[in-house]
Amino acid sequence: MSAQRGAVAALLLAAALAAFPARAALFDDDEARKRIDALRGRVDQLETRLNALEGTVKSQGLVDLLRDIEQIKADVANLRGQQEVIVHDLEEAQKRQRDLYLDLDGRLRKLETATGAGVPGAAPAAGSAGAEAAPPPAAPGSAGLPGTPAAAARAAPGATDLAGEQRAYDAAFDQFKSANYPAAIASFQAFVRAYPRSALAPSAMYWQGNAQFAQRDYRGAMATQRQLLSTYPDSQKVPDALLNIASCQVELGDNASSRRTLQDIVARFPTSEAAGKARQRLGR
Repeated sequence: MSAQRGAVAALLLAAALAAFPARAALFDDDEARKRIDALRGRVDQLETRLNALEGTVKSQGLVDLLRDIEQIKADVANLRGQQEVIVHDLEEAQKRQRDLYLDLDGRLRKLETATGAGVPGAAPAAGSAGAEAAPPPAAPGSAGLPGTPAAAARAAPGATDLAGEQRAYDAAFDQFKSANYPAAIASFQAFVRAYPRSALAPSAMYWQGNAQFAQRDYRGAMATQRQLLSTYPDSQKVPDALLNIASCQVELGDNASSRRTLQDIVARFPTSEAAGKARQRLGR
């Protein structure tokens, strides 16, 4: 009996020992399940919060955002409309200014031509100091003799030159007015080469520089206007040439030099139209 009891006890102990790892493994599985359930709970909580956040964004945030975007679009459209109006007004002002310049230049050309040429064929006033007696009229049929129309034409070649000068200048100026700036530049250059002493030469050089400015050749325009200053320092176009130089300096980003040029115009030519524009740019 004792032997049998010992055997049974041994079997029970073996069975207990054999069952212990299984219980340990069962304990580990329970812990893992608990952790998984806890993670699932946290995930569910996060999903709930995310859904609530999405609902808030959809119901309030996005609506406000979309409203702000629409308002910004409306403001941008309004600003674009204002910009178009300003650009149109600026273009119209520039056109009026250009037309005014062209009109003034046409009047100055007539004055300069009359001053430089005088009155062809005018006889000295009677009794004037140093006046020579007029030659007697030639007999009929004496063509080619002094006093005849043919001889007068040969004796005054300047009249023909003045007419040619005027035609050449007008042709170049018409090209400028029609905005054919490359052709105008070439024509004004040819005019100055052909008639360097003409009363219209400073104006030709000035408008050549303006044509270069219109083509955004600011350095070329400055060079042309400075050539005018050095070649024709007493011309009425000097203040306008300086004003064009100041504009070129602004376009090239040299605002300090442009300001000095404007101040020079005001100091040297205070009563000129260019000085008035210089004062406006200086803010005086």
